[in-house]
Amino acid sequence: MNAQRPSRGHTQNYLRQLLSDHSLAPRSSLGQCFLTDLNLLDILVNAGELDGDDFVLEVGTGTGSLTQRLAARASSVLSVEIDPGLSKLSCESLSEFPNVTVMQADVLQNKNTLNPVVLAGIAERAPPGGKLRRKLVANLPYSVATPVLSLFLLDDGRWDRFVVTIQKEMADRLLAAPGTKDYGSFSVLAQGLADVELLRELGPTAFWPRPKVSSAFVRIKLQPAKRAAIRNLSTFHRLARGVLLHRRKNLRVAINNSLSNVSKAEADALLTSLGIDPQSRAESLPPQEFIRLANNLPTDWVGQLHLAR
Repeated sequence: MNAQRPSRGHTQNYLRQLLSDHSLAPRSSLGQCFLTDLNLLDILVNAGELDGDDFVLEVGTGTGSLTQRLAARASSVLSVEIDPGLSKLSCESLSEFPNVTVMQADVLQNKNTLNPVVLAGIAERAPPGGKLRRKLVANLPYSVATPVLSLFLLDDGRWDRFVVTIQKEMADRLLAAPGTKDYGSFSVLAQGLADVELLRELGPTAFWPRPKVSSAFVRIKLQPAKRAAIRNLSTFHRLARGVLLHRRKNLRVAINNSLSNVSKAEADALLTSLGIDPQSRAESLPPQEFIRLANNLPTDWVGQLHLAR
């Protein structure tokens, strides 16, 4: 760890000048917005409950302000920045932190796959079965927040928690209850694996440039007992995605529409055997019931779930 106290000056004028000095400007195509109140960053860091037993992944290094705070508490920090200009800038600002590695890369290989180079970097610094806990703490770029969280939830890397800044509407989806308009497969995946907590809402004025939407700090604490209850994580996720594409239909129809070779009668029989009402709407099924359904899905049905991707 490096106990150096991070700088607190980070006004909009400071950011403008800093980027200008490096011939840079915020890129909306990459979802770049910078927090102008560094006291807010302390909320993220404190929610991470970091100490010398922690490895931290940060997605979106930016100017390195959050990275400095992470480095002051954690054993090791890998910060991934897609923008070559910001990556160079942050390398300079973080040069006094020997426990930080800035990787200039896209965290995603594509929308359905994490970058294997990034995964290799994580494994190198926090080996599976090693002593370091893995935590993701980041102001996630809006453009990649949903796939990043979804893929790391599905990653079998024994993550401890994710503490992130995301769009408020995305936070609403993570926290949504069954039967509400925001409830969907993202809600089922997160709640089926973790405890999700809204830490704070943020208006557009907390950032520069100002986004057109509100934001939120969210903590997602992975629960090993929840993960252990799911026999096959891929089956669980693909089933929820497929069924909730037909969220307003009843379950027997949603399953029939998702799995073309499964009849409504067969769907009825399985649901009834599990004590689930076949006539209830797909959007009303809670995460734990999706888990039971996935755990009891016939093997020949599982083979059809690729159709729901």
